[in-house]
Amino acid sequence: MSLLGPLVVAGVALDALFGEPRRHHPLVGFGNLAAGLERRLNTAAGGSIARGALAWVLAVVPPVVLIWWLAAQPLIGWLVSLVCLYAAIGWESLGAHARPVAQALERGDLPRARELVGRMVSRDTRALDEEGVARATVESVLENGSDAVFAALFWFAVAGAPGVVLYRLANTLDAMWGYRSPRFLLFGRVAARLDDLLNFIPARLVALSYALCGNARLALRCWRSQAPPWDSPNAGPVMAAGAGALERELGGPAIYHGVIEERPLLGEGPRATAVDIDRALALVRRSVLLWVLVIVLIWGLSHA
Repeated sequence: MSLLGPLVVAGVALDALFGEPRRHHPLVGFGNLAAGLERRLNTAAGGSIARGALAWVLAVVPPVVLIWWLAAQPLIGWLVSLVCLYAAIGWESLGAHARPVAQALERGDLPRARELVGRMVSRDTRALDEEGVARATVESVLENGSDAVFAALFWFAVAGAPGVVLYRLANTLDAMWGYRSPRFLLFGRVAARLDDLLNFIPARLVALSYALCGNARLALRCWRSQAPPWDSPNAGPVMAAGAGALERELGGPAIYHGVIEERPLLGEGPRATAVDIDRALALVRRSVLLWVLVIVLIWGLSHA
């Protein structure tokens, strides 16, 4: 892509300045479309992998083809690409969701902190203590940083506007359909597997970036030893490396849908506090700047 470097800088800058579009976000409309497809096609008892695959294709392929055509137009292609990247990145929204949790903890308002972190994670937050709230928030920042920022940058760098749109729509469908519940166990399997596939390389680059921007030796050791038992093939490396980079202990038991899930411990060091939420956001920020620098450097060398 001839304008890759400037477009990445501009897209990241727009997100840092304005955050996500507050009104008429395209993913809201896509989510409504996907929900309608799911209601129509997910009707078989116990769900159906084939119907889930069909719904995924119907939801994702037409928008990606449209964006591919628009991005190829000589006069507006660069603008289409910039808008797609800006809409796909969720860097500023990480802070917009996480900082209020830290502020509530610092005020001693645990009920409010529980409520706010409950909007970020799928676990039950009603009984969390201060450490549990801080831990859940730090984990969310590390994992969602990989999904909402770095993977979008990766696929934009690899395949331009069609690539970043494909990734963001696939990631959205995984968030909607990828649950291991009776309703989505079969129907959402294709969405979950494709999201795992699209995140495989970006997640490992993120883990490496967290290591380079924090305690590298501890991060790499935690990634190597603690990521394999984690139930998600991509969240494990990201959060293990992130926890090591921050020199904090994450993971451990959590309640999902009323059931305690015994999760492995991640990282080493003291347990998380409100201060570590800002430290996690700073780690993501340093890693984003590293990615932008590398992308611009590679683009510049290729055009020298």
